[in-house]
Amino acid sequence: MNPRLIIIALLVSACGRGPGSNSGSPTCGIAAIAGPALITSQLGNARAVLLDPPRGVPDSLPALVLQQKSRDFGAVIVTRDAAGQISMLYRGTGFPPRGYGLLVVDDTSQRAMGVLILDQEEPQHHSTIGSIVGGGSALSLYGVRVDWASVSNSRCPLFGPPATS
Repeated sequence: MNPRLIIIALLVSACGRGPGSNSGSPTCGIAAIAGPALITSQLGNARAVLLDPPRGVPDSLPALVLQQKSRDFGAVIVTRDAAGQISMLYRGTGFPPRGYGLLVVDDTSQRAMGVLILDQEEPQHHSTIGSIVGGGSALSLYGVRVDWASVSNSRCPLFGPPATS
């Protein structure tokens, strides 16, 4: 494994240490950068890339839009088209006019955790598993499996603050 990724993973896991909430801590700030970087790096791991839409994707998932100077939280409504591809409708602010969506699946539980929406060039040589629509734009959707515990922590949740009941 790349030593740089190990250091980033350690920083992300350190986010949960210490009393109280760390959501505004410098460590959580680093985790907010490191988590998406670790996830997108999985596009280089052929075994982690989803070739087909996964089963059991819930009707709604949290979403995080990453642009050069902003982070916006929202949600996606999930449906499937006649061909079995995933169709997502983004609800929130900051949807980019270009880029791609990345469905994040925990490699242990096989559970869909959320969607990153990235304002970057699409990954090359990967199959799309669907599309995501928002703000008048339609972007391709890809998917990856990740070690969820390495990229998100309950004190520094990747897809925004923990849900309150």
